[in-house]
Amino acid sequence: MDGNSRWARERLLPRVMGHKAGIEAIRRVAEAADKRGIRVLTLYAFSTENWSRPRDEVEALMNLFSETIRREVDELAERGIELRFSGRLQDLSAPLQEQMRQANERTRVSGRAILNIAINYGGRQEIIDAIHELAQEGADLAQLDERALASHLYTRGLPDPDLVIRTAGEMRLSNFLLWQAAYSEFYSTQTLWPDFGGADFDEALEARGGLQSRPLTRRPARPPRSSHAVPTCRPGSSPPPC
Repeated sequence: MDGNSRWARERLLPRVMGHKAGIEAIRRVAEAADKRGIRVLTLYAFSTENWSRPRDEVEALMNLFSETIRREVDELAERGIELRFSGRLQDLSAPLQEQMRQANERTRVSGRAILNIAINYGGRQEIIDAIHELAQEGADLAQLDERALASHLYTRGLPDPDLVIRTAGEMRLSNFLLWQAAYSEFYSTQTLWPDFGGADFDEALEARGGLQSRPLTRRPARPPRSSHAVPTCRPGSSPPPC
């Protein structure tokens, strides 16, 4: 979800106002994805690198996460959208962990689609954590295969993304879904995340043939249209959310 800070800066607003505007973009994109039959939408909300940001900004972001979950969970449940969270959740505050657990439980029963929030997420750390977990279970790492590793990722049980969307003109993965996006299509737009909406989402889908991409010989089989569209954040000094 790249461009929040730039959006605020261009309007001479505090950075947190850009993040709040980004929440509205999440609503628009989630609704657009649902209408278009996208069964899994993953949003890069907070990276493991974001802890290096100023303490007051991190606290504001955590409060914004909590407030948004509280406000949106009932509507998501009514619409049949399961709310999931992927990342090192154990490093978040106990109250936020419990709130996320309850939100998932509240929305999981009738979920016909999934909104997956990547929070405290880092792609390299995800792979390391998966290997550590396998080792703790006594797995023979010399016999490790792709299926075993994938079953221990933060996103276990979710399909690999068909499409990765980068806002604000960026062209890198920025440590996001490094394993899962190995065969994903990639789309970049100059639009800042707070300005991104349904029309932008449609443009991304159309640019990649409505997600009907050319088959890749090593791409694992998976159910059709179980795709992530993944708005990600800017690399370098400003990991997501920007």
